[in-house]
Amino acid sequence: MSDLRSLRADFPILSREVNGHKLVYLDSAATTQKPVSVLDAMDRYYRNSNANVHRGAHTLSNEATEMYEGARVKVASFIGAQAAQTVFTRGTTTAINHIAYGWGLDHLGEGDRILVTIAEHHANLVPWQIIARHTGAELVYLELTDDYTVDTSDLEAVLDERVKVVAFSGMSNVTGALGPIDVLGKAARSVGALIVLDAAQLVPHSPVDVTEVDVDFMAFSAHKMLGPTGIGALWGKAERLEEMEPTEGGGEMINMVERQTSTWAPVPHKFEAGTPPIAEAVGFAAAVDYLTAVGMENIALHEQELTTYALERLSEIPDLKVYGPKDVTHRGGTVSFELADIHPHDIATILDQDGIAVRAGHHCARPLMKYLDVPATARASFYLYNVPEEVDLLVDSLMNARRIFGIA
Repeated sequence: MSDLRSLRADFPILSREVNGHKLVYLDSAATTQKPVSVLDAMDRYYRNSNANVHRGAHTLSNEATEMYEGARVKVASFIGAQAAQTVFTRGTTTAINHIAYGWGLDHLGEGDRILVTIAEHHANLVPWQIIARHTGAELVYLELTDDYTVDTSDLEAVLDERVKVVAFSGMSNVTGALGPIDVLGKAARSVGALIVLDAAQLVPHSPVDVTEVDVDFMAFSAHKMLGPTGIGALWGKAERLEEMEPTEGGGEMINMVERQTSTWAPVPHKFEAGTPPIAEAVGFAAAVDYLTAVGMENIALHEQELTTYALERLSEIPDLKVYGPKDVTHRGGTVSFELADIHPHDIATILDQDGIAVRAGHHCARPLMKYLDVPATARASFYLYNVPEEVDLLVDSLMNARRIFGIA
């Protein structure tokens, strides 16, 4: 197995204990832990260069501006993009809202359709519901195959000239299933639809190059990829960003302000009103440096091998059902499951008593939960710092949960 265990020493939190046990952190789909290099980079900024960006002629402001714009270059380069097409946002949710409001309000109307999948996170669903209500557009859905991947067999029946937006995730935060990017992309292009990729769960785990992925917009978050919370990125094709309206007005995003009208700063600054998350951008860049040094191919291989092992071990537990593809080449390292009739919240509580952190709930995907006919699932999610021994501890704790609930 590809072994990245030496990296664990870079993550201080992994050495702590929870309820008398060594922490086993299996909740990286919700947020990832941070290496020392990210923590130190943000600390150095605050200690040595803290100032507002773009606004001052003094040394600290110049340093802060250089660090902030340098971070943009690094984040853009990480996905094969140009800095001028990379907007800093508060995260994936804010990025998709930018698209929905900034593009959708002006380009959608009665009779238009927005095509999504039933597996979407609320961040890539609720904004489109709101825009549909404002514009008169309609949401239509692709459902899932028996293996929990997006079912494209009926694509021709729902994808026609009425579809103006195709929005989908690169990897489900519930099932771990990879999105059919090429298939949906080609189909969307055939009817001239806008393509929006929610890459919150994809960019942190696999190499992604926007010059090779034919989408109009892509959104992702720093905190899913070893960086801080409160910052993410929106990448868009230059012509799409130009035709979008800003969704926030204020300082820094303007070119000229008159009494009645204003004009906007060039992209990307026209979408970055107010004081930006400067320290967070610095941390984002440090996270990108860390991931680049490890190698995204190595991370993808490590997670694939670890997920293979996890699925094998979980299959040993009676009455446990996994919601996700069996073929690891069609999925990432997010494993949602239910165990007999034990509520997922009870499972998570029992695991926590053994120091194991997993997620339990609807995972911001209520339509998917209803589609699966479950109120919630428990979810273990892996990243580069997890090791097989932690999977073994997870399995032991789940077996203990069976005993606690008197399941033979």
